[in-house]
Amino acid sequence: MDNSCRKLIFNIYIGFYCSAIILPKMCICSYFSTPSIDQFNKDAGTFPVATNGQPFPWHELRLPTVVTPLRYDLFVHPNLTSLDFVASEKIEVLVRDATQFIILHSTDLEITNATLQSEEDVRYRKPGKKLTVLSYPAHQQIALLVPEKLMADLRYYVTIDFQAKLADGFEGFYKSTYRTLGGETRTIAVTDFEPTQARMAFPCFDEPLFKASFSIKIRRESRHIALSNMPKVKTIELEGDLLEDHFETTVKMSTYLVAYIVCDFNSVSGTSSSGVKVSVYASPDKWSQTHYALEASLKLLDFYENYFDINYPLPKLDLVAIPDFESGAMENWGLITYRETSLLFDPKTSSVSDKLWVTKVVAHELAHQWFGNLVTMEWWNDIWLNEGFATYMELISANATYPELELDNYFLDLCFEVIKRDSLNSSRPISNQAETPTQIKEMFDTVSYKKGACILNMLKDFLSEEKFQKGIINYLKKFSYGNAKNDDLWSSLSNSCLEGDFTSGGFCYSDSKTTSNTLAFLEENMEVKEMMTTWTLQKGIPLVVVKQEGRSLRLQQERFLSGVFKEDPEWRALQERYLWHIPLTYSTSSSDAIHRHILKSKTDTLDLPEKTSWVKFNVDSNGYYIVHYEGHGWDQLITQLNQNHTLLRPKDRIGLIHDAFQLVSAGRLTLDKALDLTRYLQHETNIPALLKGLEYLETFYHMMDRRNISDVTENLKHYFLRYFKPVIDTQSWSDEGSVWDRMLRSVLLKLACYLNHAPCIRKATQLFSQWMESGGKLNIPTDVLKIVYSVGAQTTAGWNYLLKQYELSVSGAEKNKILYALSTSKHEEKLMKLIELGMEGKVIKTQDLAALLHAIARNPEGQQLAWNFVRENWTQLLKKFGLGSFPMRMIISGTTAHFSSKDELQEVKLFFEFLKAQGSHLDVFQIVLETISKNIKWLEKNLPTLRTWLLASI
Repeated sequence: MDNSCRKLIFNIYIGFYCSAIILPKMCICSYFSTPSIDQFNKDAGTFPVATNGQPFPWHELRLPTVVTPLRYDLFVHPNLTSLDFVASEKIEVLVRDATQFIILHSTDLEITNATLQSEEDVRYRKPGKKLTVLSYPAHQQIALLVPEKLMADLRYYVTIDFQAKLADGFEGFYKSTYRTLGGETRTIAVTDFEPTQARMAFPCFDEPLFKASFSIKIRRESRHIALSNMPKVKTIELEGDLLEDHFETTVKMSTYLVAYIVCDFNSVSGTSSSGVKVSVYASPDKWSQTHYALEASLKLLDFYENYFDINYPLPKLDLVAIPDFESGAMENWGLITYRETSLLFDPKTSSVSDKLWVTKVVAHELAHQWFGNLVTMEWWNDIWLNEGFATYMELISANATYPELELDNYFLDLCFEVIKRDSLNSSRPISNQAETPTQIKEMFDTVSYKKGACILNMLKDFLSEEKFQKGIINYLKKFSYGNAKNDDLWSSLSNSCLEGDFTSGGFCYSDSKTTSNTLAFLEENMEVKEMMTTWTLQKGIPLVVVKQEGRSLRLQQERFLSGVFKEDPEWRALQERYLWHIPLTYSTSSSDAIHRHILKSKTDTLDLPEKTSWVKFNVDSNGYYIVHYEGHGWDQLITQLNQNHTLLRPKDRIGLIHDAFQLVSAGRLTLDKALDLTRYLQHETNIPALLKGLEYLETFYHMMDRRNISDVTENLKHYFLRYFKPVIDTQSWSDEGSVWDRMLRSVLLKLACYLNHAPCIRKATQLFSQWMESGGKLNIPTDVLKIVYSVGAQTTAGWNYLLKQYELSVSGAEKNKILYALSTSKHEEKLMKLIELGMEGKVIKTQDLAALLHAIARNPEGQQLAWNFVRENWTQLLKKFGLGSFPMRMIISGTTAHFSSKDELQEVKLFFEFLKAQGSHLDVFQIVLETISKNIKWLEKNLPTLRTWLLASI
């Protein structure tokens, strides 16, 4: 990174710090200042050099704000035979200060002509003046040098003609292919611009702050259709069997939300209560799988319009299943694109978890039409405002529209998952600086999505649902068609009070659910912003240590660190300067009431109104913190679970299991104590609680299995099959029951067959044989399909047959199940064949390679194979996915994060050092190294305890 970049990042940080923390009205931030023309002429030598050798007049990664776009008129003509496109655009811009150049983003586009017209030129139809185009690929920027100075407060029109190849990967304007049932390969052209790839499709001001309207025209062959953000206005017939579609002008929006597709897909349509036409598109052979997504979209759209009190702003909404797609989906305004498995639902092969996934992804992307599209973050450091909200709204919307899916418990797991990442020192704040395209891509991670959602859920619980919703509506209405930052959200939520809720200080707090025995929030006089900045501007998760002494509770907060013990020399330094304002909730053995208290100091004391045998903090696990009960606290809770677990709420039981095993990883609780906590599970009827306990035990089994610690794996196997035998034996091989009945069936039978439980293997083998004999026509219950395929894949004949069926299947859900089953083979040559097919990208699509490598690495027979492959083929993988992309990060963590030996740690460390020396560096490197170190430490500390506990239990 050169010095100019360092200076920019420092200036942006200072600007952010001033606006967020110190004195917003007094801080003058100047990082958007533009060098004057005279300064450029005088100091040309200090500026970067363009590709033609001339000085490039701009040296920062962020664009200047001197020129801003108002409207783009974009014409695109893709050729799906030659796999390229020609295009032109006219950008209406407003000049805010006099300048002699315009800086735009552009990547790998061949610009053939660029001209400029003033308003007067347009009025009198004068030709445009030719512009000199300079290119600086290092910053993905071009400079348009104008012959005469552009004057302030005037509008100009920039016309650019350009062309390029359709991209090979998953970014920009790229080609995607699919095979018909008849074996024909067909090509479509599709866009995916978030976060910084619109510049690969047309020269533009490719930053979220530069909102403009877009008028789009697409030329195509008659055998195709064209789709874009807005409805089609008209189609013009041209020579050579060509048609040109003109689309309505969009509302004001950021470039990353622009979208257009040329394809031959079919659709199913419906109309929402407010008159919005909703259509779901898929390739012709998969059209029958679109109906559930349409039903869900119509329900969810109605819900969001009502919840946000703002009608969906566009006249139509299209959802399109794309055959080649990097992520789960992309929220382009009015034209949402999805990976096929995130949108299509096949009743014959899609399980209940597939249905849950489709519902969640559709809910997520529809929420973005308001959060992200209508109101957009100012810069990518606050991408969590988009992604955290959309993830949180999955819970709210699906609970309202599909209550039978019982999404609450799924949301708990989502929070537990991000805690694993956030408890590492290598975590990051939710709101974090990001400047380069690679850094920006890395912001699309579990912290932005899941931690963002979890702290919003905690805030909703603190404010009350009614006030939270009112604040959200205020926020969306105030910043519609504009941009916002963290503080804008906190202001809206602070001012979301209902009449009569205000304190003398002007702030309101929820007094719902409080009791006379707790400190009421009205007395706390606590501002939302003051509290929430402690959750967004510092990384990590707090640990609340509780010690009960009679009727007094001593509280202490620390930073929770997994893999770092209190006795470690670095522990104290890693604790410094961390302090959260934690909205605590707790219940006791003597009352059902939910007590509330805000812990905003390192230590505090609470007085209980009456004597109680136990206290449980973080009621229903709504808070984003871990709790440790010192003294006899854990023993009291374990006793209660064994005597009558139903006195504790179901989510509290799940939270106790989670916290106990997390505390083991931090050296604060012994493993035998956490395992003792799970003994009550033989009486547990709440399936999510049962699954949570099972999940930790299964994790230990796989860790031992990968390390070939055979005595412990054998004893764990005996413990599983004895301890959970009653519940395993009651499972039917069907799709009957509630969502969680079906989830339990899938998990238990998968584990039983993995452990070679004879009745499970017999039944799965029988079903697989019948399926093969039927030529793949037999409908196996969807919830056990993956299990049946996995057992079948253990024979050579079964494996080969599954691979053939994989090629023939038109169900993405079934393909996923088959691919997983194929990856469980114990034969290295078969696993290597899968990887080769994934690299080739024909039978197994390239989009599935990251998940495939992850699955193979989880297989004890494939873990070294997958890791060696990544090391040896790093350059090719980088070409396919690009540094910083989600697949690349998944490949790195998926093939290494399960390692647990010092030799493996050294191997991974050396490889990462080699990559850094080559100029490739990602945050995920540090996350992986810390995770492996944590695994090593866990084994060293807990293996003897696990061994002893099992011997005493079987």
